[in-house]
Amino acid sequence: MKWSYRTVLFGAGLTAAAAALDKLRRSAPDDPDRWLVVTVNRAPTDVYPGGAPPPPLDRFGDEVEVRVRPAPGDRGTELAVRTHRSVPQRVASLPARLAGRDPRQELRTALRQAKSLLEAGEVMLPDAPPTARGRTPAGRLVGLVSRRSGGEGVL
Repeated sequence: MKWSYRTVLFGAGLTAAAAALDKLRRSAPDDPDRWLVVTVNRAPTDVYPGGAPPPPLDRFGDEVEVRVRPAPGDRGTELAVRTHRSVPQRVASLPARLAGRDPRQELRTALRQAKSLLEAGEVMLPDAPPTARGRTPAGRLVGLVSRRSGGEGVL
């Protein structure tokens, strides 16, 4: 069987992607009730004024626990949030996230939006990369990843 350069390159890319996803799966904590944390380039008093969480985290009310503390090395503020609801492991798995069925996705999106609002004054959305419109395998992969990351900014 004769192997083309593209076939070998595509196979190598798939192997690398599978290895990266496996490493992510093994390195991610198994606790579905873990804290979701971002670092905001603002003072703690700006992030949590008057003891109220910043919008859009404020819409969750008593469903979430919010923690604010100075970031290490005097580099802003850590904004951490976690839900009081117990999230079953099967619902918080990587396949559930990729399918859009992880209940924490709404919380992740709100945390990302809060960071954007605090730092830039508006919710910043990524531009669609031009390669996502291509008909190449790599363009289709980039398009899939961009759609799956949604408003969270992560897969």
